[in-house]
Amino acid sequence: MEVQGKVKMVGETQTFGNNGFRKREVVVTTEEQYPQHIMVEFVQDKCDLLNSFQVGQDVKISINLRGREWVNPQGETKYFNSIQGWRIESAQAAAPSAPSAVPPADAFEPATDLKEEDHDDLPF
Repeated sequence: MEVQGKVKMVGETQTFGNNGFRKREVVVTTEEQYPQHIMVEFVQDKCDLLNSFQVGQDVKISINLRGREWVNPQGETKYFNSIQGWRIESAQAAAPSAPSAVPPADAFEPATDLKEEDHDDLPF
């Protein structure tokens, strides 16, 4: 899945626990009729991917939706969702370039030297 929009905020890398778990958050504002402010978290070695992005930049983020179950001390089961990023790129770099990889049909010259015996009539 992907989220595309303008960077609203890039957070600092946070470290949790004794094992050094790292997390960094970015907020992207979508560009649609009702813009949404989507918080995406990058974890561990993916935190460094955010180093070259600034507020106001158009980006495309590849994401995974994550869900967790937790039972609190009172025995109630709670569910949590998160959006985890694993790739981020500038939206301008992701846009297709002007020249197409396939040239238009009028760029080809029609074949005029075909002979009937050269025709291969495949059964499918």
